[in-house]
Amino acid sequence: MAADFPVVHLAGPGSSLLVGLPERGMPPILGWSRRAHRAPAGLQAAAVLAARGGRPNSVDGPAPPAAVLLPTGALGNPSWPAIQGHRDGRDWTLEFRDWTAEERPGAAVLRATDPVARVALAVELAMSAGDVLTMRVCLTNGGETPYQLDRCMAGTMLVDAAAGDVLSFEGAWCREFHQRRDRLGAAVWLQENRRGRTSHDRSPTLVLAAAEEPGLAYGLHLGWSGNHVLAIDRLDDGRRLVHAGEWFEPGEMRLAPGEAYESPTVHMLARPDGVEGIARGLAAHVRADVLTWPGGAMTPRPVILNTWEGTYFSQEVETLKAQASAAAALGVERFVVDDGWFGRRDDDGSSLGDWTVDRRKYPDGLKPLVDHVTGLGMAFGLWLEPEMVSPESDLHRAHPDWALQVQGRPLLTARRQLVLDLTRADVFDHVFGCVDALLSELAIVHIKWDMNRDLAAAGDRAGRPAAARRTRAAYALIDKVRAAHPRVEIENCSGGGGRIDYGILARTHRSWLSDCTDPVERLEIQAGAALFLPPEVMGCDISPSPNHLTGRAHDLAFRALVAMEGHLGIELDPLKLAEGERAELAGWIALYKRLRPVLHGAGTRFRQPVRDGRHVYGVVDNAAGRILVFVAEARLMLREAPPPVRIAGADPARAWRVAGVHPAAELGRFSAAQKPVFTGERAVGGDDLAIIGLPVPMLGPEAAVLIELEAE
Repeated sequence: MAADFPVVHLAGPGSSLLVGLPERGMPPILGWSRRAHRAPAGLQAAAVLAARGGRPNSVDGPAPPAAVLLPTGALGNPSWPAIQGHRDGRDWTLEFRDWTAEERPGAAVLRATDPVARVALAVELAMSAGDVLTMRVCLTNGGETPYQLDRCMAGTMLVDAAAGDVLSFEGAWCREFHQRRDRLGAAVWLQENRRGRTSHDRSPTLVLAAAEEPGLAYGLHLGWSGNHVLAIDRLDDGRRLVHAGEWFEPGEMRLAPGEAYESPTVHMLARPDGVEGIARGLAAHVRADVLTWPGGAMTPRPVILNTWEGTYFSQEVETLKAQASAAAALGVERFVVDDGWFGRRDDDGSSLGDWTVDRRKYPDGLKPLVDHVTGLGMAFGLWLEPEMVSPESDLHRAHPDWALQVQGRPLLTARRQLVLDLTRADVFDHVFGCVDALLSELAIVHIKWDMNRDLAAAGDRAGRPAAARRTRAAYALIDKVRAAHPRVEIENCSGGGGRIDYGILARTHRSWLSDCTDPVERLEIQAGAALFLPPEVMGCDISPSPNHLTGRAHDLAFRALVAMEGHLGIELDPLKLAEGERAELAGWIALYKRLRPVLHGAGTRFRQPVRDGRHVYGVVDNAAGRILVFVAEARLMLREAPPPVRIAGADPARAWRVAGVHPAAELGRFSAAQKPVFTGERAVGGDDLAIIGLPVPMLGPEAAVLIELEAE
């Protein structure tokens, strides 16, 4: 393949992508820099510079480039194939030809066809204002017979050889987003998720970084809420290609003549400032390019009371009214009734699908409770699990064929429930009608939309795999609900963090990170989630003590400070609090309300590596003249003199003064020499914060402190 071919240039404010348009083969990635590209000699020079010599024992003639978008295995390229398929065992190699580009500022659509296999491919590329590169593909069967698509990655990221560590997530229900860092070797690194939803244990998020922090780092996230594949392939020169896309069941993606497959979107970025830079870049990208708020802009994230851990299934209307009154007195702004209000739902074994009010618990329906809540000045929210059905339900008894299943196999339940086949128009319309009726009849502004099981045995009534189509149908259902009720906000939940990704986040406004609310566990869960989510969408609630899952007891200050990292809520019965606890909780809620413009604003977030269970994170907002520093200890400290907290980014031309230490009792831990700074008597410079840092006293185990600074 000749090196002299057209080049497409996508430029962001601080980065550039150069992609070639070859006569045949896949588009070579000529360069992805962390700065704007300048090419005074012409872009074609990049193609010559990126050319590689021949390899012994390879095909004769010019060597095909290895660093390409979506390698197919053709032309002697031995790389991990990103696209594979066949037509009844034939047309199993792909060689796309005559690439063209439709370009506009910051974006391009690359198109080519394979005239032998009769397949067309379009690759959509876009560079955001935050230097995040997005990629998605569309593959069309142009033949006269079906084409079996076995693999089609949504995008490819080229990574420098220096970024040899991979950071990924592992975990389980109630243990989501635990970070794992491994050294890459010569073999292919592969992650396959086959749970039918994003999963608790295999998030579609990767960071590749240099061993020394901070340094060169690359981030990748697949915005898809179903099965996925992430693959890292090492090239001969040490660089790596990272691929991300859907994982298909056998025979799942069979394209009829003229039919097209459209992939999810991959989000990618490169940063020179390590993992912390990736986290800041992805959070800014989510805010600017992923989230879609009612009315077009985020409103202050309201303090939520969710009834689950305070009430569980034992709902009684007068008790809930009393809880609502107590919640309003605390400063709560949104009251959400969780599971247990419908059908005959006394436990998790019945009634999913029967979305009518349980008249045993609500003799006059939900409206009296809704009116009471709104009369107190709060908004009302309701829990739903629209994608599911209980075997013990009127809906399943009437329509047993509406559940996903595999023909000839046992009907598999999980969490004592089944998954509705939303790919069927009659099922889709019924579920939408139920949700639409509730939102039309009642003043509901918040849905907690749950999805509590994997899609095991996800087959349709024709006996074919349905997981991919069902995920798209779930998206379409949420989209239709939002279009019909544009003022309603949706909280995304899937047994906690089982379905959190940019695909579902584009349709929702709060993500319940985990069903575990123990603050010690939440420190790690929230640290992982903060790698790719901004704080305003991270659902973080204060729950009762002892915790309902772990049995550990914690004081209210620790629980509140950990929960303030995200979108604050409470998940307890306020009627069970002592008077002193109510006053303290009201104080923490008031503090959150005062600080949320900074917590959820455009300042620069920072997080230091966790050492010995010590979590340090916060935000620098020079425009608002505020700095917030959180320090939390998960366990007893290993050393008696913890290192100071160095805070980069504070305006060095201004003096900064401590405006508050929360809880104030922690002031007693500072030495006499330190107290003039922490009582606000003496200001410090921005450079001092970065070079010397703030001394933080030795806290006890399972304790936290918030230090608030303001500019003079």
